[in-house]
Amino acid sequence: MKKDIQNRADISVLVHQFYDQIRADEEIGPYFNELISDWDSHLEKLTDFWETNLFGIRKYKGNPIAVHNKVDKHFQGKITPYEFGIWLNYWFQTLDSLYEGENTTILKNRARRMGGNIYLNMFRNRSVSV
Repeated sequence: MKKDIQNRADISVLVHQFYDQIRADEEIGPYFNELISDWDSHLEKLTDFWETNLFGIRKYKGNPIAVHNKVDKHFQGKITPYEFGIWLNYWFQTLDSLYEGENTTILKNRARRMGGNIYLNMFRNRSVSV
């Protein structure tokens, strides 16, 4: 039986293993690898984000919507729901390989909603930016 996500250390393991897979993926890896040069700092920020998201600890300072809109603009609006689906599948697979329980389910549901919201905002932003 696997344990549930209990603390920052668990989230860090999740984030690192998840992004190892993302970075190696032929389809979506380039979206990340082209723009992120300091992976250590980025993974720390993402650990802050998910720790804030799950436990309400206010470490994350940033605006994911604005960041993703900039990424989408950089790639000229080529990011589609397909890429978000790949991202989400890796998220679920990584969670399932490491953990189980209520917090694990919460992070699955929040990632699903977040991915949809970020993509919709990027799509809306495209029509404003054009």
